[in-house]
Amino acid sequence: MSQPIEFRKQRELGDIITDTFKFLRQNFKPLFKDIFKITGPVFVILIFAIGYYSYLGMDFTSNPFFNDTSEQNIDMFFIAVFILFSSLVAFYVLLYNTVLHYIKSYIGNAGVVDHTEVFRGVKNDFGKMLGLMLLVGIITVFGLLLCVLPGTYVWVPLSLAPAMMIFARTSVADSISYVFNLVKDNWWMTFFTLFVITLLVYIIGMIFQFPLMIYFFIKAITVSHEGSVANPADLIDWVYVFFNTVSSVFQYLLSVIGVVASAFIYYHLDEKKNATGTYERISNLGS
Repeated sequence: MSQPIEFRKQRELGDIITDTFKFLRQNFKPLFKDIFKITGPVFVILIFAIGYYSYLGMDFTSNPFFNDTSEQNIDMFFIAVFILFSSLVAFYVLLYNTVLHYIKSYIGNAGVVDHTEVFRGVKNDFGKMLGLMLLVGIITVFGLLLCVLPGTYVWVPLSLAPAMMIFARTSVADSISYVFNLVKDNWWMTFFTLFVITLLVYIIGMIFQFPLMIYFFIKAITVSHEGSVANPADLIDWVYVFFNTVSSVFQYLLSVIGVVASAFIYYHLDEKKNATGTYERISNLGS
């Protein structure tokens, strides 16, 4: 068994990135086994919702809103959006809960994860995580509507709110309040770390977009040679829907990287501000 990774310590940016991928490499199978077990039903609904939404795209490119069947098409479109949005929110709530409770059990049991503990934690905190993520989403969107800078400012601390709630066992309101205080003196470092992690996830996600982009490029050339490039419907078919669904699924799963990184960032800031891990290690010396 490999040496457990210590979360409760200060890290530089490079160490956070390195340890994030090291943790994922060491825990890939058991972590994703828990993720698929817990998010499984919602994940399947999400996959079908993405496919259904993409399928409707074929109809909408050939049937504008304002025609004889527009009312029916609009109803189907809003149903598809509702299913997609609901399943996506539920998936992210379960994903964050699963990964963070997995890490919590990993820390509490010195690298040995109690999967029953993870399942119980996800069940107990589902409502709180749902409320927190909806509130975080509303605050972030409101900040972005005001201006990019306020939106970016609140995005940085709010990205750590789920980790604060699970690890510090705070309420929804306290998680948002305390995380701003936690990040206050380290906003730029936190922003840069989150930015680099987000950029890495985006670059990795582009790999899974290549089949879709290559197919779309080939399809566009073929259609243009047939003289019907002006009709967008000719560019979207079942193969496009398939590649779009698969690439979207992988991009959602890549969110795990950001969740794990947020745990390392949270403990780095907590250790820097409160020295929680240091006090714990000192107390353990006498036991």
